[in-house]
Amino acid sequence: MSEQCAIKKVTEITTEEVDRIKAWINTEEYKEKNLAREALVVNPAHACQPLGAQLVAHGFESTLPFVHGSQGCASYYRSSLNRHFREPAPAVSDAMTEDGAVFGGQNNLHEGLENAYALYKPKMIAVFTSFMPEVIGDDLTSYIQNSRNEEIIPQDYPVPYANTPSFNGSHVQGYDPMLKSIVECLGGGKRVEGKNNGRLNLIPGFDTCTGNYREYKRMMKAFDIPCTMLADISETFDSPLTGTYHPFPGGTPLDETADVLNSQATIALQSYSTKATMKWMAENTDAPVETLPMPIGVKKTDEMLLKISELFDKPVPEELIAERGRVVDAMTDAHQYLHNKKFAIYGDPDWLLGMVSFLLEMGAKPYHILCSRSNKKFAKVLQALLDTSPYGADCNIWINKDLWHLRSLCATDPVDAMIGNCHGKFITRDLGIPLIRAGYPIIDRVNLHRYPTVGYQGTMNLLTWTVNTLLDQVDATCEDRNFEIMR
Repeated sequence: MSEQCAIKKVTEITTEEVDRIKAWINTEEYKEKNLAREALVVNPAHACQPLGAQLVAHGFESTLPFVHGSQGCASYYRSSLNRHFREPAPAVSDAMTEDGAVFGGQNNLHEGLENAYALYKPKMIAVFTSFMPEVIGDDLTSYIQNSRNEEIIPQDYPVPYANTPSFNGSHVQGYDPMLKSIVECLGGGKRVEGKNNGRLNLIPGFDTCTGNYREYKRMMKAFDIPCTMLADISETFDSPLTGTYHPFPGGTPLDETADVLNSQATIALQSYSTKATMKWMAENTDAPVETLPMPIGVKKTDEMLLKISELFDKPVPEELIAERGRVVDAMTDAHQYLHNKKFAIYGDPDWLLGMVSFLLEMGAKPYHILCSRSNKKFAKVLQALLDTSPYGADCNIWINKDLWHLRSLCATDPVDAMIGNCHGKFITRDLGIPLIRAGYPIIDRVNLHRYPTVGYQGTMNLLTWTVNTLLDQVDATCEDRNFEIMR
């Protein structure tokens, strides 16, 4: 390259300086500065509210997710879901731009509803907001009512909607209002006194593992209990490849959803992503409404099955009892590999509670537990769980911290492995520890979302992945004299 074309760097950084910084970010001094950081978030372990709302919309029959906001926002949600599931995530946007920011987005919404209704012919359109309409204060209630008054959509056509500001909360907080809106839109006012359709309303919460939905269905089939799953993405994001594209595969039938207030019982398997929905259910039906922990591990699965047995007056099926015995046997075979091992785990509140319970059952230490969007109440619940086991002693809870914080923690107070989504791989690469991938998103490995992580079978999967990952690490790092078949 000629001298005329040479690029002059603004700042010259020597190799020695780069090496010094690399070493410094692994020190206690840097950790203290890093943990004191407040004005900047680096690699957060959460997504934004509208993504959670879109996941809900995908879980209902012939429902089109509709983003009231900019096209770029809609592209992000679709892309994130598409990369995790490796399946289409069809959704539309009314493409608000500068005009909408000044004059409001009603014209965009009306034109978008008209086009979406005519072109894609969904049975329901679920509307949720992104950043721009929330900042300017768009009124979805009046906008959608005006669209009916102007005959843009039929008067009786279901258009549930939710305010999901992308600058606040996380995908967990976005999941709940969209689910509540859909259930209220379809089932509100349809409670029939004395009616019992004999069904169980089962609400998994924000869960991007299609294998978990199938596992819940399989367990309910073993009980011979008809189940309405709210919202069911098992086919939406894991449909057969037949050569013909179906824009709306699977989903909870709308007629079943309309009858949820007449079910025999309602159970949510996550607390933090279903609060508003479960409150609405409790206020509008006399049937039992229960919120249980996410059934990860033996203890939490026991709690779920025993509660279902109680609510429907049916014994736990023998096939599930046999599964329990097999996973307890597998845990006995593998416990020595996890005993006293330290783990760093990060993710959503309900998922973390399940994973902590599972690790404690195995005699492992959930040493660094990080939740990047929660509060002190959750920290107390988590601490109470840790206090139930001697392996929970000296474990650390980190609320409203990100994965760059977690890197400092693992560099200065090391762990044996990490459990969480794919974004933790940068930490594990830097520090030379293994990553067991679980949660959302997982975009650098294939098919993991098809394997259940709940119930006894899910516990078996988690156990197998975790132990074998640690054994792989032993084989990869041990001296030649210790490289052998017996482990």
